[in-house]
Amino acid sequence: MTEPKFNDYSSDSGFLSQKTSIKGILRTMPDSDPSSLNNVRNVLGTALTLCSNDPMTGYMRDGYCRRIPGDHGEHVVCAVVTAEFLKFSASCGNDLSTPMPAYEFPGLKPGDHWCLCLQRWIEAMEAGKAPKVDLDATHENVLEWVDLATLEKYKI
Repeated sequence: MTEPKFNDYSSDSGFLSQKTSIKGILRTMPDSDPSSLNNVRNVLGTALTLCSNDPMTGYMRDGYCRRIPGDHGEHVVCAVVTAEFLKFSASCGNDLSTPMPAYEFPGLKPGDHWCLCLQRWIEAMEAGKAPKVDLDATHENVLEWVDLATLEKYKI
């Protein structure tokens, strides 16, 4: 049996064909200083753009879907959420619609741009519930798990 290539994706094999966990792939990235965005790239190989500041998204709540040390959820996919995706996410135990003021989380509604966890987006894709993706605002790290051709099928 041959080893799969790093970007191989197989929808009939569960979460991922080549890995079973996102744990352990975090790279060290510069701190949360906005100037650290100068060298951050998106899946198209260009500068990462803002995902959203209304609602304010990103692990650091700075509007960007970038890798941050300690973000074990990998909030690197900039998606435009749909009612179908929000329902799917809630059914998986992550209610993104209900506001949680203690965490400065406004609750999402269809049409909001939001930095999704990479694993949740892949799970939604496998279930046929994945929202569209803003490729300019999606971190290049996603390409380690999902190939560009697949992402382009979901581009906004």
